[in-house]
Amino acid sequence: MQQTSTASPLEAQACALVVGVGELEGIGGAVAARFAQAGLHVYIVGRTQAKLDTAVAYIRRQGGQATAVVNSLGGEADVQAIFTQIQRHGHRLEAVVYNAAYLNMPRRWLGTPPSYIEGNWRLTCLAGILVGQAAARMMLPHGCGTVIYTGATASLRGKPLFAAFASAKAALRAFAGSLALEIAPMGIHVAHVVIDGMVEGQRAKGALGGLGRIVMGVVKRRNGALNPTQIAENYWQIHQQLSGAWSHELELRPFKEPF
Repeated sequence: MQQTSTASPLEAQACALVVGVGELEGIGGAVAARFAQAGLHVYIVGRTQAKLDTAVAYIRRQGGQATAVVNSLGGEADVQAIFTQIQRHGHRLEAVVYNAAYLNMPRRWLGTPPSYIEGNWRLTCLAGILVGQAAARMMLPHGCGTVIYTGATASLRGKPLFAAFASAKAALRAFAGSLALEIAPMGIHVAHVVIDGMVEGQRAKGALGGLGRIVMGVVKRRNGALNPTQIAENYWQIHQQLSGAWSHELELRPFKEPF
């Protein structure tokens, strides 16, 4: 099911779609703010109305335009409803960022139920595939557009206790590569960004019953933490790339992070 709330009159023709916006301090919120700063009307998709409203209010204060869309990404109909709304408002879709993922918590594999594995795959991977498919259908008639997927260290290599998350992220990365090879020749830029490290934000700080704040402090002292605003700037630069030199995969990590 989907609910919507519009922040301001829909005036701009070009728009961006950011799927997976929670706390304003996170990647999704920062990316939405950056694309709005550039003059695009931004549709932000998430599960919590209050968090989306906070992001919309911030974008408005900065002089941008945004529409909040509450959507569970539960299947093809939910995903299609997002794009139907964009079409109904007469916007031309210029950029899509898929940032949604299942809550990444450590679990011993032998005790992991199939429902947890499937839930991870459906949100982290399948919904991203459906978003990419719908985005391509909307962009191809214009012969241009950008689709960016947020990846993780787990996209490249699995680690103990994170098998379900790694399997879903690796699948999403493989899909992004296939999609790029299929639609890049038709003018659609597909990129996959590996976020290799802990991201400084409210979600990380609130993890593990609040212990995440302590973990974040340790990480920042040891290796540093990824800054969401700086991540968003990289996403914007990908969107700005000219077709003569496109990036497909970009790895982002703090300067102290080993790799």
